[in-house]
Amino acid sequence: MNWTSRRKAFRKQFESNLCVYPGSVFDPVSARIAQDLGFEIGMFAGSVASLTVLGDPDHIVLTLSEFAQQAYRINRASNLPIMVDADHGYGNALNVKRTVEELETAGVSGLSIEDTVLPRPFGSAGKVELTCLEEGVGKMRAAAAGRQDPLMTIAARTSAPLLTGIEDTLERISAYQDTGVDALFLIGIKSQDDLEKVARVAKLPLILGGAGKDIMDLPYLGSMGVRLCLQGHQPIMASIQATYNTLSALRNGMPTSELEGLPDKSLIAKFDGTRDYERWIEAFLEPDP
Repeated sequence: MNWTSRRKAFRKQFESNLCVYPGSVFDPVSARIAQDLGFEIGMFAGSVASLTVLGDPDHIVLTLSEFAQQAYRINRASNLPIMVDADHGYGNALNVKRTVEELETAGVSGLSIEDTVLPRPFGSAGKVELTCLEEGVGKMRAAAAGRQDPLMTIAARTSAPLLTGIEDTLERISAYQDTGVDALFLIGIKSQDDLEKVARVAKLPLILGGAGKDIMDLPYLGSMGVRLCLQGHQPIMASIQATYNTLSALRNGMPTSELEGLPDKSLIAKFDGTRDYERWIEAFLEPDP
């Protein structure tokens, strides 16, 4: 498939002066819905992938191939540019390079590689740590080297704002932005003061996750160089709740005619490709009149 137009649209957003909230997606239908609603970019997170593909929490047990396969299913179903969270790149710098190659082939428009020590090491007692700066730099360089399509966007991601403080954050983004990546993805910026310190150092567009509520203002974020700001992953959670409610009602004897919150057939047809398949059936499976 040709991924060029969506990757160009993704880069256009990052070249603008505006910040947008991405639509959190988890499967082909959710991506079509996000596109229909006008989201500029879709976000497919590692935690969401673990839940969707395995039904497991985010303990980095999902494999690269499983993640890439679900990303491809999402990408082939719509034209929405998709940003994915590729975690730590599934290993060391060599694995990062391979991760970029696989996700580029799967059609993603942007991806992030983070400098967190993952998966959880033995004896860590649940404490989350960052790699040393030198290893982080190596991973970002490997990510840039793994890219074949120059239109695909690579973001260097760090949770330093949450884990080690603003000074380490500034040191890391200063180093990462010279590795060939296209954007900087920061987790845990909570205050205007910290964001403005970052903005003075950053030479690349910013992505924020877990941002403080006091800075969740799109015009302000745009003025600080932020181009994408995550709001969380509520759609998959809402889907789980709706499925639970429906199955619970059925198990407790509610007639199907009394179920609430179900979509009508026209909404399903809008997002399951019914109209396309009707056209293809007429063109390819029916004799000419």
